[in-house]
Amino acid sequence: MAKASTRPPSQYQRNAFAPSIIAATACLVGIALVGHEYYLGVRFVIAILALIIGWFAVQARQWWWVPVMLAIAVVWNPLYPFPFAGTYWDGAHILAAAMFLAAGATIKTLREPPQQR
Repeated sequence: MAKASTRPPSQYQRNAFAPSIIAATACLVGIALVGHEYYLGVRFVIAILALIIGWFAVQARQWWWVPVMLAIAVVWNPLYPFPFAGTYWDGAHILAAAMFLAAGATIKTLREPPQQR
């Protein structure tokens, strides 16, 4: 028989955590795909997840993450792409991955109590 957890549930939930891990992974994979035809898909993933994480920041009232996520969404915009390449662009991928992970770890909202019937 399994033991029941004695630890109380957290009062907070981190809605941006999973999208931030996926976005950081896409940033790091994107370094290897720069210049490849699949890089367009990487741009879509990064831009869309940046907007999703920015929305979670708005819901959590952590406004300082909104301009960061908006800047990432604009720079990795797949519809009107900027022609970036080289070492600085690789560094931008690493910086964006770090920003995604930091945002995912710090954006949290107060958990709503369950409704009683």
